[in-house]
Formats: sequence, C-alpha cells, structure tokens
Amino acid sequence: MHFRRRLAPPLDDSTFVSAAAPPPITAQSAVIIEEPCGALLYGDNAHQRLAPASLTKIATALVAAERAVLSEIVEVQVDGAELAATTDSTVMGLEPGQRLSLRDLLYGLLLPSGNDAALAIAEHVGFTTTAFVDLMNDKVEQLGLSDTHFTNPHGLDELGMYTSAFDIAMLGRELIRQPELAAIVRTTTYQPAWDGPPLWNGNRLVYSYPDSLGVKIGYTDEAQQTIVAAVEREGRRLIVSALGSSSIYEDAVALFEWAFASSESVCREPGVSALGGQTMELNEVRPDLGP
Repeated sequence: MHFRRRLAPPLDDSTFVSAAAPPPITAQSAVIIEEPCGALLYGDNAHQRLAPASLTKIATALVAAERAVLSEIVEVQVDGAELAATTDSTVMGLEPGQRLSLRDLLYGLLLPSGNDAALAIAEHVGFTTTAFVDLMNDKVEQLGLSDTHFTNPHGLDELGMYTSAFDIAMLGRELIRQPELAAIVRTTTYQPAWDGPPLWNGNRLVYSYPDSLGVKIGYTDEAQQTIVAAVEREGRRLIVSALGSSSIYEDAVALFEWAFASSESVCREPGVSALGGQTMELNEVRPDLGP
C-alpha cells in the first residue's frame, strides 16, 4: 500500500490547523507540534532566530545521553558557588572533587537548570567545552535544523547563540523520545547521591498543569522567558515552544488548551507526517527524521 504524506504548509509568518483563531500570547515566536508524526499544528514566527536561554540544555542532555552511559561517574571540576557569583548563573551546587553519576548531573541540568552541571557534563563527555559544543551543533545538523547554533552548553547569552521556536520544539521532541531523559524532565524532585539538598524542578507546569510531561524553561536578559513543554491528553501528545515571552506559563497553557479543544489529531491518520512544510512519499523519508 502506498500512502502520500500530507504535510503542514511552510511556517513563514503564521500557520495554524484549526477553524478557531489561536489565542493571543506574549511570545515573540511559538510552535505547536503533534507527536508521534511531527505534524505542525501552529506556528508564529516559527523560524525567527532568537536567544534560547536554558533551552540550550535540551541539546546538552541529548548529546550527553547519546555519547555516554548515565551510570558513569564524573569527577567534578566546576565550582558552582563561584560560577553563580561571577555569572549570576542558576546552579545545582557542585563542588570541585565531588564524584557524581552522569545521571545525577543530568537531573541537576534539567531540574534546577544548573549551569555548573552543564559545564561538568561538557567537560566529561567532550573532554573540553569547545569540543562538546561542536557535538551539540553536529546533533542539530544531523536533525536537519538550520536555525540553531550553540556557543556554550548552558545557554548564557553570547554572540552567535540562537535557535528558533521550530528547531527547539524539534529538539524537545527528540528529548521526550528518550525514555531516561523523558523521565527526568517530568520529575518534580530528585535526591542526588550527595549530602546536599534534593533538586526541585523549576518548571511550574509539572506541578500545576494536568497531564504535563515537563521539558524545560529558561530566562536571560536577551532571551526573556523561554519554554518547551509537552502534554499528553486523550491519546494525543503535543509539544509547545515559546521564545521571547513575558509569561511562558500562560502562553503555553493557552496554546495547549486551544490546540486540544479546536484541532483534531493529525497523527491518527495513516501515513500522515509533517516536518518543515515538505511533502514526500513514505518511501522517501530521510533516516534522520525518525518515525
């Protein structure tokens, strides 16, 4: 049997798959993607290049999980307190000489958004931060995402550091396809193997929004508030990204509520998929696009 893939139109300015108008949001750009087929339900300035803030850590986690074993022990070189004092970073609280599993560091990366964890992971997996960032950019290229470039593993503002709502949503899609990473981002609290306090998830949706699968939030002066969020409800899984927002939780919830209420599932139709507005036959799918 031969199905033709019907894909969403290109996300140039404003795209949505619903008879109802989308809600007003504060974000400068936003996207809604349906899993598992990657259908684009909504896009507003979806390919505009903007600062990602700590959404960068989604790519950091993907590369770390791909290149290393989560049970590996990492000898910490990073001083979290010093990093926080000198860069106003969020940290998990690492101290030089600690020995923690890569899994513990990933929780510290994705729950409290530890920049110290990002550097410790980068130095362990890539041997140098620069080499690790190269791996992050290689990953983006492998996924065919052309509006993203990283210059560090944590997301602090730097020249040449950018992503788009579409690209970062697709990276979030990759993350929740990895069972161990998906389990981390929906966790509310976690106790690492140390004498320090437990880690709490900074994403308020995991506590307050029904059916939330978590993912990641971020903030810098340049980026403003940023979010990638996922929700599974009534047999549908949707991913929302919003960049340049002044109210990420309200924006994300408004987009989820609108999409679930006013659009039918695209992924339930046999042979349907969407990615970047391209049209292709089932036997023409590129290997890096996934199922």
